[in-house]
Amino acid sequence: MNLPNKLTVARLALTGVFVACFYIPWSHAMTAALLVFAAASITDYLDGSIARARNLVTNFGKLFDPLADKVLIAAAFILLVERTEMKAWIAIAILGREFFVTGIRLIAAQRGEVLAAERLGKHKMAWQIITVLFFLLGAASEETLFGFLQPWLEPSPAHWWIGASIVGFTTLLTVISGFSYFWKNRHLFNDA
Repeated sequence: MNLPNKLTVARLALTGVFVACFYIPWSHAMTAALLVFAAASITDYLDGSIARARNLVTNFGKLFDPLADKVLIAAAFILLVERTEMKAWIAIAILGREFFVTGIRLIAAQRGEVLAAERLGKHKMAWQIITVLFFLLGAASEETLFGFLQPWLEPSPAHWWIGASIVGFTTLLTVISGFSYFWKNRHLFNDA
């Protein structure tokens, strides 16, 4: 297994650690969750960059890199709905898009095609990460390590507008990227 694929597998493992952080009764649990999520997000950037730079692109990477992203993001949004002020409809929209794209990939795989991630999908992933980090940072600011940020992250009209803007843009980009992915691969549905 090459290095990019090891990083993809590491992201899946880090997702498990990230989820565990939400349930560990520890006074620094949200700080740990933030740091683990950040590390997992960095592996997303590194695996693709290394694969392209070293010409290590594999079918495993094309399939499992987006899958690892989806597992990480799904876990993050579900946990944020449970533990923060994030609304459930946001997680539903984001997860719906991810299931939709996975369905398209499954249809392609049945026809012997492997669909790699697209540029708009990468931007969508970056904004999903930013959104999760925003909420995690807010939760972690109630703990010691990031406590210095609490004056800027505690509930206020400005904080609410920033959060709403990030969430709104991320959700819109997520939906648009799903429709774009469908449109670019609509040939898979010619028999419908």
